[in-house]
Amino acid sequence: DFVEAALMRRAGYNVWLVSDLVGSYEQQPPDLLAELQRDRRWCQGNLQNARLMAEPGIHSVHRAMFVTGTMAYVSAPLWLAFLTLGTALWLSGSSLISSWSVLPAELAGLWIWTLCLLFLPRVLGIVAVLMRGEQRQFGGLWGLIKSSVMESGLAIVQAPVRMLAHSLFVLVALTGIKLDWKSPPREAAAVPWKVAASQLAPMTLVIALLAVGVAMIDPSALMWLMPVGLPLLLAIPLTVLTSQIALGTTLRDRGFLLIPEESRSPAVLRRAWMHALRLSRPAALATA
Repeated sequence: DFVEAALMRRAGYNVWLVSDLVGSYEQQPPDLLAELQRDRRWCQGNLQNARLMAEPGIHSVHRAMFVTGTMAYVSAPLWLAFLTLGTALWLSGSSLISSWSVLPAELAGLWIWTLCLLFLPRVLGIVAVLMRGEQRQFGGLWGLIKSSVMESGLAIVQAPVRMLAHSLFVLVALTGIKLDWKSPPREAAAVPWKVAASQLAPMTLVIALLAVGVAMIDPSALMWLMPVGLPLLLAIPLTVLTSQIALGTTLRDRGFLLIPEESRSPAVLRRAWMHALRLSRPAALATA
């Protein structure tokens, strides 16, 4: 759709990205593994579209969209390379930081700017909801704030797993390995321990071995690598835990992570759920 929009704009048409259309809904992937399955497809598609950044006649706005779509995944191997190089410099004694109690002003400013890039969009999202007076649709002001804090925490914990997965996806896309374009499931289903272990155990094992190696060289470095390393070591139980339907139902009943379609479901969604419930019954299915 973004490629079509860019080519239409180059042909002289006006193209609008309309964000306020209603009546169309799509379920998100229900768990982390399903999300990564979708991301692999999106990564390959975005990298294929990246060549259009240099296409003659493309409007600068559309070029920026192609750059953003590419960096959504290429940023992962860049982050991984940054961590790898920083750890190597630390362990070799070549780091520019002699003591974390005396942080250079440039690095402190870079750290603050990074935090702004990560969290300011979430803060602005809350402000936008409050300005429109829509907080009741998200469970009220307190529900909106506690849900935002929980979502931010989950994003921080899952970010290292996404980093390694996206780095692998970029490598696979650049090497031309064949990809099966199969859409991930949308219905909620708990991830079995066996499935999570089969897909995440190799990564966990490699991280554990690296942690042992770093500890043998400089144990103090583990403390600074823990925000990234610990989520990777706990990737299997975190994936299984966050996929549990009962946990999601409990959080929803307590006002966590509510969206307007849940707090006040539109009529079209209620009718869709009603028909889906009827068709799920064997007699109704046989009749149909």
